[in-house]
Amino acid sequence: MYHITNQLNILNKETNIGTVQSNAVPLAGGVPVFHAPNEARGRSNREHSPEGSRLKGVLKSHQPAGFFLTATSCFHCNQNTFAATSQQIDLDRRCLEEFPYLDSMEEVQLLYLQHNLITKIQHVSHLKRLVLLDLHDNHICDMTGLEHLSSLRILMLGKNRIQKIGCLESLSKLNILDLHDNQISKMENISHLHELQVLNLSGNQISRVENLQGLSSLIELHLQNNSISVVTEVDRLPGLQRLFLRCNNILSFDQLACLGESHSLSELTLDGNPVALETWYKHAVLRCVLHLRQLDMKRITDEDRRMAGVLTRKEEEKKKESQKQTIHKEKRRLAIRNAAQQWEGVKACLEPPPTNGSKEEASPENSPTHSPAQTNGLGQETSPEEPRRVSPGSGPERPSGITENRLRTNSRPNSPRDPKLVETGSGSVQSLSLSDSHLAELDGDTLRLFGLGALEALERGWGVQTAGAVTVIAFRFINFDAIVPTLPRIRVKFPNLSHLIFLETNISRLPQLAALAQVRRLDQLTIHPEGNPVVSLSLWRSFVVYRLHHFNLQKINGLEVTMNDVIAAERVFGTLGHIAATETPRCRLLLLLEESRKRQLQFLLEGRGRRAGLSPEELRDNGRLLGEGLSRALFNYPSRDCNAESPEPISSQEVTVESSERAAFIEQYLQELVKRASDTNLKGEALHKLWPSMFAEMVRDCVLEMRDREAFRRASLAKLTEIQ
Repeated sequence: MYHITNQLNILNKETNIGTVQSNAVPLAGGVPVFHAPNEARGRSNREHSPEGSRLKGVLKSHQPAGFFLTATSCFHCNQNTFAATSQQIDLDRRCLEEFPYLDSMEEVQLLYLQHNLITKIQHVSHLKRLVLLDLHDNHICDMTGLEHLSSLRILMLGKNRIQKIGCLESLSKLNILDLHDNQISKMENISHLHELQVLNLSGNQISRVENLQGLSSLIELHLQNNSISVVTEVDRLPGLQRLFLRCNNILSFDQLACLGESHSLSELTLDGNPVALETWYKHAVLRCVLHLRQLDMKRITDEDRRMAGVLTRKEEEKKKESQKQTIHKEKRRLAIRNAAQQWEGVKACLEPPPTNGSKEEASPENSPTHSPAQTNGLGQETSPEEPRRVSPGSGPERPSGITENRLRTNSRPNSPRDPKLVETGSGSVQSLSLSDSHLAELDGDTLRLFGLGALEALERGWGVQTAGAVTVIAFRFINFDAIVPTLPRIRVKFPNLSHLIFLETNISRLPQLAALAQVRRLDQLTIHPEGNPVVSLSLWRSFVVYRLHHFNLQKINGLEVTMNDVIAAERVFGTLGHIAATETPRCRLLLLLEESRKRQLQFLLEGRGRRAGLSPEELRDNGRLLGEGLSRALFNYPSRDCNAESPEPISSQEVTVESSERAAFIEQYLQELVKRASDTNLKGEALHKLWPSMFAEMVRDCVLEMRDREAFRRASLAKLTEIQ
């Protein structure tokens, strides 16, 4: 108000009208309505004074023929009508329905027509010196007719029915524009008003603050009581000091980002917006607008600035930490992608190329014993819920995109934490080893290992408390043969380990699963179908149950191990193990068993296992128990030195020949073993049936021979003599 009053006083001095500071009355939108001095303004004063009586007489005497001055008519004035007040005219509250005719009054500079019923601006083309036009509280619907008022500096059009800002092209000298309480929905056609200092658009239907470039002189901007949700371009107003945005629809400070770039703003109102209901609202504003002296009509204190400074420092620290996390996440993503790319290359070397006919016939999917329902594995379909990082047709990066997408989409049922690639991460993730091609990280009780180089994290120095907290280890993009040598040390290093997870580890044969017995105790085992062909075999779950159930195995791929599973596995592999343990020669047993089992077998065979005082029944029970343990131990997968990251190149022909020879040898050996066991079993059953009669015949023969003792003695002595 102070600035507007000063501006009007300057105009009045230029027009020799005098000061009007005491005649400024605030509008509903916050901008004052300016009236001429009382001696030339008020209708009531003028009507009850001699000057008012003379004015009516003059109007009547100069009224043209047929023109009647009534409450609903318009005024037709000329220079003689208002000779005494030729520079200002006040027709306030006259119930005028049309704009008055002001013939021969080119000298008028201040024209007050507020609180009437005027619907259109007209008859003003000759008012070349008009500097103030007040049409507040009328019925004007558009701004047509203003284009002729090139000298206008103050335009008051508040509380009308205007829907669009326009017709201001020639008003380049305009200092004050009041359009409050109209029906305007967009800020437009004002960028050319370079001398505009006050703009009032409060009480309209504006939803976005825009098109402010060019208003280089703007000092005050009133936008309260609108529907504003986004504020832009305020930083392009170099002289803006006061901004009023109360009672709008601003939800967050993201919609006020441009305020932080304004270096001249000193007063701001935001109360009545949803964002002002936040507890941190005041401190956030002070942190954003540094030069602010007044907020929501309240002075900013030094304590307010101090608290805002503290929060600013905390926010900067959070930003730095966020940047570090972003960099770490990017490195993590690249490491996993590179590990996936290397794994695809390794897998291509490990898998023999398919041959026409033979490969398809031997594949697990085409095997007559294969059934998808028997795999007991996880779903093999990749969920398309999340987009891939790399386009499927992007050449060499295709494997990494596929594997990363699988990492994000596959689920691990009944596990305490998901070991897959988590894009957002969590605050508890600790990076143990990170390079361009591998990643080892600890997330709570889950240790995730990506790439062959991540195995070095298992050899690092672990604190007792940290190692004791690890209960889950997940392997990804690591060849299983490279993991096997670490299994005995895993149990020692992580005493509370209860769950192992294998994703893309190339577990392709049942004997590889037997290597997990080195962990000794395992509650859960998860082998994802991706990169682990063994899951497609129909008996893989039964083999795992048989080999690891006595180590407290309770779940396989999230499914409970029931007693029926144990019985079925014992029927299949228990019989095979018993035959192998009883029919395999000693030298071959020593080759198949581990070192601890070798010593146990030799101890038994040498007879040193017979302790004094044991009954024959106890000896038989010990032998039976040893036989059961031995049968399981024969299903062994010995550790071997291998380098899964850079295997020696082998030609496809050599791989095919070697695989065929190995398969033929295994098939022949198993057939011979089964035939020998079957023959032995048949002989045993036949002996069991014939033994009663055989025993009776043997007893009878002995009785008959010994019936004549003297003859029996002589015959026995003769046999001994012949032997000698």
